[in-house]
Amino acid sequence: MISTHPDAPESPGATLAAFAADLCFSQIPEPVVRRTEDLLVDWFGSAVAGHAARPVASIARFARSQGPDTGPCEVIGSATGTSPYAAAQANAAASHVAEQDDVHNGSVFHPATVVFPPALAVAQALGASGRELLTACVAGYEVGIRVGEFLGRSHYRVFHTTGTAGTLAAAAAVGRLLGLDATGMRHAFGSAGTQSAGLWEFLRTAADSKQLHTAHAAGAGLMAAYLAADGFTGAAQILEGPQGMAAGMSIDADPARLADGLGTRWATAETSFKYHASCRHTHPAADALLQVMQAHGLGPQDLARVVTHVHQGAIDVLGPVTNPATVHQSKFSMGTVLALVAQYGHAGLAEFDAHYRSRATQALCGMVEMALDAEVDAAYPRRWIGKVTVITTDGRMLHGRVDEPKGDPGNTLSRAEITAKALRLAEHAGGVPPATMQAAVERLWGVAGWSAVGRLLPAVEEGGA
Repeated sequence: MISTHPDAPESPGATLAAFAADLCFSQIPEPVVRRTEDLLVDWFGSAVAGHAARPVASIARFARSQGPDTGPCEVIGSATGTSPYAAAQANAAASHVAEQDDVHNGSVFHPATVVFPPALAVAQALGASGRELLTACVAGYEVGIRVGEFLGRSHYRVFHTTGTAGTLAAAAAVGRLLGLDATGMRHAFGSAGTQSAGLWEFLRTAADSKQLHTAHAAGAGLMAAYLAADGFTGAAQILEGPQGMAAGMSIDADPARLADGLGTRWATAETSFKYHASCRHTHPAADALLQVMQAHGLGPQDLARVVTHVHQGAIDVLGPVTNPATVHQSKFSMGTVLALVAQYGHAGLAEFDAHYRSRATQALCGMVEMALDAEVDAAYPRRWIGKVTVITTDGRMLHGRVDEPKGDPGNTLSRAEITAKALRLAEHAGGVPPATMQAAVERLWGVAGWSAVGRLLPAVEEGGA
């Protein structure tokens, strides 16, 4: 264990590191524990859904080519195990493909995809208990969310927060499992932060980089924690320092957010589930459009024009996607998402796969536009308000508004809905028989009682056996 102390004075970043290092299961309120179980099952569904996707397969092949062919750590959908490092990368990539993994509104950060994969892999390698796994994951969520909030709105214009803040989230989760003390955790943060990466430019050309962002964040954070346990030192002021993350990645960073309400405000419980299989920036408008269509008995043939009133972040991320060339890129097209919602009442995996390029979808897509709205922008990112103006073919102007999209804490998914979502994702992806997935999900609901974390799926399931 590291015994040396950084020379830098106490700071919000140091306070956050100490919190992650010292967190105990008994300190976590029961509702937060239950919420973490919800988030774990939800993540598992997304990981199963994405395990066979082409970009994921590529990352998994690379990761395993650099590591052992056998090991204690599960690659979702694979019969054989591997090292924590390789498994964390493969599973992090897998859980960010379907665009159904969770999101924290205020930080604009997807915690599950960079917290659960490294924590699960290390827990399997160490034989950690279910309670130890949940504690580590809460530490990861609390750290990653606060780092995302600290970096601010300006960061998100260029950087994919899940790839940047995600490295520290992964380091916190793994560091907690490894038993790092406050000083060691601070070193882990330093090594994680210096590796933070992820740029939005990939959206313009439908590149595969989004899966690389999560794979890298999970692996880099895991490595940072293991290095810290071995005495490797990291920058003490990686977050707030004059040449740290805020200095290079933000113009509106707020260090006070790093230690905001630690131990009293549980940001983990603020995390939202994703109902539609698309970028979260599309969800408020999608739900508002559904509201209008249902209230007025409209069909897609009744739509002449749809104006979505959005925050600037939606324009920054979705604006570059004007003619989606792939299913994944189409999930970042406001027009495509609303076109699918108008036709099918839900933009799910099946709807995207079958209809994202159809004539009807393309026609409706051309009717949708985004407009910056002062109220929506002022509320963002704390609240993601959905507002639409619909012009019908008979000349009516109708308005819709949703203050909490489906999946937000105030409009959340029940455990039955989370289970159904996970089963639906697995069925769509194939490779895991429904009965096997059902049994895995039911067992996962009892994770807090596990004496040791093992495989989530039986090894015999590879290749759909």
